[in-house]
Parts: sequence; C-alpha cells; structure tokens
Amino acid sequence: MAKQAKQLAGRVVVVTGGGRGIGRAMALTLGRAGCRVAVGDVDAASAEATAVAVGSGAVGLPLDVTDRPGFSAFLDEVERRLGPIDVLVNNAGIMTVGPFTEEDDSAVIRLLEINLHAVIHGTKEAVRRMRPRGTGHIVNVASSAGKTGFPNLATYCATKHGVIGLSEAVKAELHGSGVEVSVVMPGIVRTELSAGLVETPAFKASTPEEVADAVLDALAFPRFDVWVPRSIGPTWAALNLIPRRGRERIARLLKLDRALLQADHAARAAYEARAAASAPGTQVVVAETAADPEPEPEPDSAAA
Repeated sequence: MAKQAKQLAGRVVVVTGGGRGIGRAMALTLGRAGCRVAVGDVDAASAEATAVAVGSGAVGLPLDVTDRPGFSAFLDEVERRLGPIDVLVNNAGIMTVGPFTEEDDSAVIRLLEINLHAVIHGTKEAVRRMRPRGTGHIVNVASSAGKTGFPNLATYCATKHGVIGLSEAVKAELHGSGVEVSVVMPGIVRTELSAGLVETPAFKASTPEEVADAVLDALAFPRFDVWVPRSIGPTWAALNLIPRRGRERIARLLKLDRALLQADHAARAAYEARAAASAPGTQVVVAETAADPEPEPEPDSAAA
C-alpha cells in the first residue's frame, strides 16, 4: 500500500539563509506547496525580497545565525507572527576553497560558527519548541562532502561531517517523540557558493530547485538521508563496500577531486568576499580571541 503524504499546506516553515541560492529555492517551493514561510538571512533586503516572491503572507526577517540570542529571538518573532514552527530548515552556510594550511583563523571561525554551531543551536531551539507538542520536522542542510574528504575543502568538510553526526545523534534521541529529522546531502549545486568549481564526469551539478524538490519530498514522505541527486546515495553505499585504497583510486579515476583542485579562484572572488562578511557575530569572537592575554608562565618548580 502506498504511503500517505503528510499534509504540508498551512504548516509554518522557517528557512535560514533563505535570501538566495538553495534557501530561496526552498522558500519558493514550500510556499507553492501551501506552507506559511518565514525567511531569515543576514542580508535583510534579500530575505524580504524572497518573502515577497513567496507571497501568501510570507515573512522575511534579518538573521545572523552566529548571533545565538538573536537566532532565538528571530524564532520567537516568527512564532509570534505565524504560529508554532512546524519545520525548521537549517540551511545557512558558506564555503571557502583553498589549501588547509592557508586558511586563516577568521575563516575557520566563520565556517565553524555558521556551518556547524548555528546548526547545533537551531536544532536545539527546534527540539525545545517541537518536542512538547509531539510534532515537527528538522531539516539540516549538510553536503556530500560530509561523508568523505575533498582536497582544498578541509574545514568545510569538517563542518558538514559535524552536521551529519549531529543529525544522526539527535534523530536517535528523538525516536518516538513525533519529531522528524532529515539531513540533506547535495553534491555540487549551481549557486554562487559553487562558482569556479569544475563539474566532474561522475556527478553533474544539480539546480537549487532540484534540492528544494528533494526537501519537499522528504517533508511529505519523511526520511533521514536526502541525497541530491539521488544517485549519490547508492554510489556512496557501493563505494563503502570497497577497501579504502580501492575507493581512493576510483575517486581519482572519476576525477572527484578535480572540482576543488582546479577551481577558478578568480571566478570565486566575489562570493568569497561576500562570505567573509556574512557573519557579523563572529567578529566579536575573533576580537575576543585576539585580545586574550598571553598566559602567565608556569612557576619554575626548581626555583620554588
């Protein structure tokens, strides 16, 4: 007997990083499905523009996901305007491309704060709101890079591994609670974030709309693993039956690392500059770290 799709019309859905790219596509797709959509983005104008495009009473509000009290206040405001949140899509994220040893501390902090810490906080807030009601769905946007490692993408891979591990653990904790968890793992998606990357023969780039359609399907027919395109899932499962050396050889033959090693950094310059300014809350963290005093020397036990 065919599964019955969950009713999505009228459900309150929040999309972080919804001003452009995948987030915007999700907001538009969910709006067309009849959801009541709230869009958060560090660029307030883009959040408002997306909400206008969604229509039907959608809300667009400024949101810096690295400002945790501000993130909580944003969710409170959404609930004040639209009602209890049924779905939270933790979509906001950035990606820097370059050799691991050349990543400066500020870039690492931004990646960790936006891609991982904000997802932890958003997931925690969603659980706090949804579990008492016995219903809800948390969608965490990770990446296929969260299942393996790619050269020139080390810290980004680390954050996306973290998102997948977080989602696995929270799913286990919420078993039987009525709250669903999904993790979205796209390959290359044609957005500003992937500017300058080289498409590989193995996997063609997806569109933001294809990711949005996959999320919509996972909400209607709940499942944890959401691969985009779907072919990545069985391919990954098959590769994991092969010893590591064999997997690495196949990856090189398929040129899976070419997308990052041969990236056009000039084509990425505009995006990287915008990403560097995308998390005002991290500037405080960086400043506090820089201002930390040098530790006092340990007393010389021989002289004591």
